[in-house]
Amino acid sequence: MKQKNIVLIGMPGAGKSTVGVVLAKKLGFAFLDSDLLIQSREGKLLHEIIEEQGVEKFWAIEEETNLLIDAGRTVIATGGSVIYGSRAMEHLGQNGVIVYLQLSCEEIARRLGDLSERGVTLREGQTLETLYAERVPLYEKYAHVTMACEGLSIREIVEEIVRKVR
Repeated sequence: MKQKNIVLIGMPGAGKSTVGVVLAKKLGFAFLDSDLLIQSREGKLLHEIIEEQGVEKFWAIEEETNLLIDAGRTVIATGGSVIYGSRAMEHLGQNGVIVYLQLSCEEIARRLGDLSERGVTLREGQTLETLYAERVPLYEKYAHVTMACEGLSIREIVEEIVRKVR
């Protein structure tokens, strides 16, 4: 049987990729960034896919890509909108511990800067605040572990995740 993965979920800018790389090194796991997988499969940057195909189609591509992940002993950094794909979330949760990297909306806004360049899926008229309010209940629903990251260094976050998942 494959050893379980650690799947990181959370808002864009929460540090999933950064924490993921350090966590993988610490545990001796592989690292996989599902956003990079999407870009590789589609041959385009995330914001280009969203601009060309729209938010809903992007979510379908994201779910399809995440359903193809077949890994063990891997830290998987997901895209912030992964939680809109219930089949993908179920798939990722079956062979992994889902860890929600939790930050305040204010901290996310500070970290993100220009949303359009980050490949953040905002619907027409949606703000970061309304997006945050919509997604937080979904992150909480799917998370096996919630990691409060406010005010912590990458090292402190990684140490705490290791402690919580062991």
